[in-house]
Order: sequence, then structure tokens, then C-alpha cells
Amino acid sequence: MPCGFRAQALLRNLNYRRAGYVLKIGCVVMAAGGSVRFGSNKLLLDVGGRRMFEGCLDAVCGAFDAVAVVSGCDEILSAACERGFIPVVNDRPEDGVSLTVRLGLETLLRTGEFNGVMFAVADQPLLSAITVRRVVNEWERFPQLIVAASHGGKKGNPCMFPARLFEEIMGLTGDVGGSAVIRRHSELLRCVEVDAAELADIDTTADVRALL
Repeated sequence: MPCGFRAQALLRNLNYRRAGYVLKIGCVVMAAGGSVRFGSNKLLLDVGGRRMFEGCLDAVCGAFDAVAVVSGCDEILSAACERGFIPVVNDRPEDGVSLTVRLGLETLLRTGEFNGVMFAVADQPLLSAITVRRVVNEWERFPQLIVAASHGGKKGNPCMFPARLFEEIMGLTGDVGGSAVIRRHSELLRCVEVDAAELADIDTTADVRALL
């Protein structure tokens, strides 16, 4: 069922209009990895009673004006549609994470202008809606900066970027994601400290056992 994110986003924007300005924000969920080290599509694995990717989809509900979910998996794209998100097909995961990043951002920008966009990965099954909203809230306080979830001073995902960096993000190639942009603009990075378990991603079956 739709998660009601449009209504919540409208309410958030209403509060900004009262303050005299509006920030439009989007999210790209990256769910197109090849799962080479896992041996199968890890995102379909049951983790705590739901498929791994659903943890991320549920976490981003309600916080954005638009969400694009990039994947080559029909089950993931269907789940995105059910939540009212924009499904984006990436059938070339071998081209690297930069293609997923570009496809997601291009799709959002075709729907209109955005002041900021969050990039989230679908293999963090314990990511919470509270953490997503904390990152969003911190970015809305500092909308010219990059805001990322972190633990112990180590940056993780999700990360939120301002519009002034979109062109640079679109220029990424190969198996390179937003971290490359952050390294070039480290002075812009602002971190939100969260629990380590929320930032843990899954690459092997051993990771699943350790997490649960």
C-alpha cells in the first residue's frame, strides 16, 4: 500500500511556506547491485520477516516529495510502485554504481527542480525512518551542505546532497558513487551520529548472521 509520503511531504512544505520558503527534496534508493559476493540477489533475502530491500523503502516513506527506486529486479520495482515511488530500471549493474546514481537523479530531475536529494542503499536492512528524518532535518537546517549518517565519526549512508552538486554527481563514471564527490568537498560534510547497526550493510551470508 502507498506509504502516504506525499501527504507528509505536503505538511512539511506547509510549515516551510509559513516561514516564507519551501525546500523540495527527493530520494534515490539504490537497489541495482549485482550481489556478486553474496551469490544471489541478497536484497530479496528475508531479514526479520521482510525482504531486505523493504527496510530501506519503509524507512524513506513520508520524508520526501518524490522517491526514485533504481533496480533491475521486478520484485523491487513492483514494491516501489506499491508505495507510490518511481520505479527506474537499471539492467546494467555491471556498469557500476555511478549508473544507478545517474539514472535515479535524472529521473527525479525530470519531474521538477529539487533543492536536495538523498541517496540511500537498499542493503541496510536496519535503517530506520527516524534516522532518515534526522538526516533530512539536519540538511534542512544546512541546505548548502552534504549531510550523512555516521557512527563513531565514520561516514555511512544515507547521504543528502545540495542541488549545487548535482552536475558533479551526474558526471560520475564507473563503480564510483557519491563518496567521490564528498572527498572532493570534505569541507561541506556534516554528520549525524546514529547506531552502528543501522549503517551495517549486507555483502555475505556471514554478515546476515552477525547482524541478526
